[in-house]
Amino acid sequence: MTVLSIDAGTTGVTALVVAPDGTITARGYSEFAQHFPRPGWVEHEPEQIWQATLAACTAALGSSPLAPTCIGITNQRETAVLWDRRTLAAPRKAIVWQDRRTTDVCERLRDAGQEPRVAQLTGLRLDPYFTGTKLTWIAEQEPEIWQAVRDGRTAVGTVDAYLIARLTAGAVHATDPSNASRTLLFDIEHGTWSEELCQLLAVPPSCLPEVRPSSGEFGRSSAEHFLGLDLPIGGVAGDQQAALFGQACYRVGSSKCTLGTGSFVLANTGTTPVRSSSGLLTTVAWDIGDGLVYALEGAVFVTGAAVQWLRDGLHLIGTAAESEVLARSVPDSGGVVFVPALTGLGAPDWDPTARGSIQGITRGTTAAHLVRATLEAIAFEVRDVVDLITRDAGIAVPELSLDGGASDNDLLCELIATQIGTRVRRPVVQETTAMGAAFLAGLSNGVWASTDELAATWRLDRSFEPGERDESAHLRWRTAVERSKGWASL
Repeated sequence: MTVLSIDAGTTGVTALVVAPDGTITARGYSEFAQHFPRPGWVEHEPEQIWQATLAACTAALGSSPLAPTCIGITNQRETAVLWDRRTLAAPRKAIVWQDRRTTDVCERLRDAGQEPRVAQLTGLRLDPYFTGTKLTWIAEQEPEIWQAVRDGRTAVGTVDAYLIARLTAGAVHATDPSNASRTLLFDIEHGTWSEELCQLLAVPPSCLPEVRPSSGEFGRSSAEHFLGLDLPIGGVAGDQQAALFGQACYRVGSSKCTLGTGSFVLANTGTTPVRSSSGLLTTVAWDIGDGLVYALEGAVFVTGAAVQWLRDGLHLIGTAAESEVLARSVPDSGGVVFVPALTGLGAPDWDPTARGSIQGITRGTTAAHLVRATLEAIAFEVRDVVDLITRDAGIAVPELSLDGGASDNDLLCELIATQIGTRVRRPVVQETTAMGAAFLAGLSNGVWASTDELAATWRLDRSFEPGERDESAHLRWRTAVERSKGWASL
């Protein structure tokens, strides 16, 4: 028995075939295009996501010694997708989670005094990051497209719901609570779509997917439309919650940090939603059939994307892996501080008008100093979030599990351990997002019987102990962050 796990990320789709012992027996990957029609706007073509899904799954299945018995899905969260219920064609490009075009919508709602109520119901804040205001923008700016939504001809959802529709040839319109909780439309305590929020954001509830448990039944794939496979779709979760599940963070207080395009720190808070007064998000982690489990989350928008910018924008490095070699060639950043607010600031500052800055440059500054400052910035960002989790939730973080592409960088892992003042651990299998989706699907289809059995598959690659922390460096970082705020509004 194996699981086909589909991880539809922000820049590409990964497909894994996962065996019962937690090993990956086959994998495939396919990129899709990023579209930037205006500064601050980011879009994806849904059909290209689907074609990348087919390509990645074809590659994985072609090299797998065993045929899968079920399918799990995890996905980039908050991205708004529209598609025709009959043809499954998208009437417009998807608006990606990174997109900042709804800043004015958020400010308008905030000025009207709506943010406290929105936060109470959703655990979120009014920010362009989330799905709801993207839908409001479409309703206001593209009325012809939105009329089809009102008429019931066009469905609305996040990427998981779109993929479920494609896999089932339109038979199922569903999502799970972890994805629903990122839309600004979901009441996280009652576990249902909120009529009040739908009215506030001008989204008809009838266009939204049915919310089903993260580990459960999401229909079957259509053999005619999906590579000849007729399989149950048994697990769905947003990427960060899936990574928390894949890291076996099943106990209250267990925490992980995914170092991908952005940094996402999540701490399991159990069956009680913990509210933050300092910029963290309260979110649904999962529902495996016995009720909602919650997490406290700090979402940092730019992490791996900053390293990519060093490579593709500045050409300071040829590959992401070179960042560690170059950064180790100097003992510190030479006083340089890089604030990678390339798409605004997420937790804990939440300023969509902030922009990236490099401060402390002198005649002696080299490429190595800037690369090291980039890695230090990521560590500072993670520290800022972990400090808030400790304070807001009263949760001690005895260790932090790392995953994501940037966790391959040993120096970055060392810097994070030093900044948060505790051990970090890196698993052998770092594709924990896809693993989480596989685990959720396998639980509902008999591949695994319990979370204890899942936890037993986790294997340590390496742990990193904290070194001596330079508090003055963190103070410079916080000063630089403050100076970066509000830049786009000047």
